[in-house]
Amino acid sequence: MTVALEQALSLNIPNPSDELVQVVRGSRSGLAITVAIHSTALGPAAGGCRIAHYADPAAAIADALRLAAAMTEKNALAGLENGGAKAVVALPTAARPVGGERTALLHDLGDAIESLGGRYIAGPDVGSSPVDMSVIGSRTTHVCCRPVEDGGSGDSSLHTARGTLAALGAAADEAFGSPELAGRTFGVIGLGAVGAHVARLLDRAGARLVVTDVNAATRSLAEELGATWVDPDDALTAEVDILVPAALGGLLTARTVPLLRCAAIAGPANNQLDEPATARLLAARDILWAPDVVVSSGGVIHATGVELRQESEERLTQRIQGIAATLRQVFHTARTHRTTPAIAARQLAEQRVRQGRSHPTRTAAPPLTSRAAGPMESEPPTSHATTKGVLTTWRTTGAE
Repeated sequence: MTVALEQALSLNIPNPSDELVQVVRGSRSGLAITVAIHSTALGPAAGGCRIAHYADPAAAIADALRLAAAMTEKNALAGLENGGAKAVVALPTAARPVGGERTALLHDLGDAIESLGGRYIAGPDVGSSPVDMSVIGSRTTHVCCRPVEDGGSGDSSLHTARGTLAALGAAADEAFGSPELAGRTFGVIGLGAVGAHVARLLDRAGARLVVTDVNAATRSLAEELGATWVDPDDALTAEVDILVPAALGGLLTARTVPLLRCAAIAGPANNQLDEPATARLLAARDILWAPDVVVSSGGVIHATGVELRQESEERLTQRIQGIAATLRQVFHTARTHRTTPAIAARQLAEQRVRQGRSHPTRTAAPPLTSRAAGPMESEPPTSHATTKGVLTTWRTTGAE
């Protein structure tokens, strides 16, 4: 396993920009945990904990690197004083651990996060939940989105959906000349926690809905909202005004872009483009694409605002509504410079990161540590080491 992980790192970071990439094997779970800290130029890095099955160690590390870089962009574009990071737990099968096995895994995650001394603030992601954050929080204080009753900000999915609705107004304005959502047809792909909220908000706004999900049980929501249900295989070819990806990423590819029958795409699913070049394919078809790092930022805006900045709900609502203004800036830049929204968003994020780096007093993150994750000082000693050891660690002396 160690050799495979080292080979994976050599394949995935030949020209690394991440501040730290660390892979540990949890002593309780025996599972490989990758933590990628892309940047702390704006402040401690924030990003979710993804628990998922991967075909091999290389795929898990590649996902952590890609997601961490996206979080740097997302947090910068959201105007947050946080960098980007991600934790990825590679499961050997598609079955997710439950009961004692899950607790063991979450404790391993908590120790890995604690070992970084506050440079990484974790939250939920695919495969993890607010309740899981409470379990992780028994091993580290550097965690967000615990349930409200446990002192956290709770489930962020509604706030991600609120931000998505603001983004959809900006996308409609750019594509059709009006931010009005009523009467427009939206194709929502994925009716999970965020997608279901988005569908309900669009319904309240008077929009027409075409929806799908791989989970047939969600068809009841379509019936509740009077939405048109389509098979997941037909979702991309549905004729809609705006497509709203709200499931897993990688949906937009050289194969799928020619099938699209929409004027614009704006959704909360992360990493919708399989590769950067796909943004140019969309532009060539005159399909407006709203960068997902902007669209999906409502959740992290709310969670960090409540737990790190103690902001009022009024202020948080203003910040979430501000997603529309950021997206309009991205569209304006892309139009003016005849580039893609993906490039315009990346350039704006890089500009904000550079500005943060020029004001180092904003970065409150402590120095990196290279030790393996260990138990919190407040806990009694355990009979085993918290991890079986750091399998692979790579780091630079500064931000990207």
